[in-house]
Amino acid sequence: MSLLRFAARTMLASFFVVNGVKAMRDPEPLVGATEPLARTVLPLAEKMLPPQAVAYLPEDAKGLVRLTGLAQVVGGLSLATGIGRRLGAGALAVSMVPHLLASNPFTGDSDAGGKEVFLRNLAITGGVLLAAQDTEGQPNLAWRAKNRAELLGREAEHTKATITREAAHAKASLAREGRRTARKAKRVAAKASKSIEGALK
Repeated sequence: MSLLRFAARTMLASFFVVNGVKAMRDPEPLVGATEPLARTVLPLAEKMLPPQAVAYLPEDAKGLVRLTGLAQVVGGLSLATGIGRRLGAGALAVSMVPHLLASNPFTGDSDAGGKEVFLRNLAITGGVLLAAQDTEGQPNLAWRAKNRAELLGREAEHTKATITREAAHAKASLAREGRRTARKAKRVAAKASKSIEGALK
C-alpha cells in the first residue's frame, strides 16, 4: 500500500470513527430520521435472519443508530489499518444511510446549511464506495477468474490443435509404413514365385 493511499484512507476513516463514537454516545439527533428506516428494516431482518442472529438486532431506532455508530467505528478502523479494508468501506457506505436521511434536503423547511450537510454526507458516501472498489492496482477476483478461464480456454484449444496435428502425422506415418510394407511383401512374393517356378523347371 502506498503512503498516499494510507494517508487518504486514514483521513477518510477518521470522520467515521469520530461520528461513530458520537452516534453511540448520543444517538438522539439521528433517531427521528432513522425511525422510518427502523420500522421497515428491523421487521424484515427478523424474518430473514436465523433466530441466533435476531437476538443481536436492536429493538428500536435508537438501537439502530448505536449499531450504525459501532459499524462506523469498526469500519473506520478497518479502512485505516487496511485489514479487511474493502469490506469495511462497504459497511461504512451502508452506515451512512441514517446520516443521509437525517440531513434530508428535500423537505420544504431545509435551509442552505442542511443542504451542505447532505452534500457533505453524500460526498463522503461516494468516497467510501470508491474505497470499497479500490484494488490497489491489482485485478479483482472477477477479472482474475475471467482471465484464468480465457487462459484455460486458449490452452485447451492449443492442446486440441497439437493433438490433431500429431494424430494426422501419425496417420500419415502409418499410411507410408503400410505402403512400404505392402511393396516389400509384393517383392518378397514375386521373388518367392520366381524361386518356385525355377524349382519346378
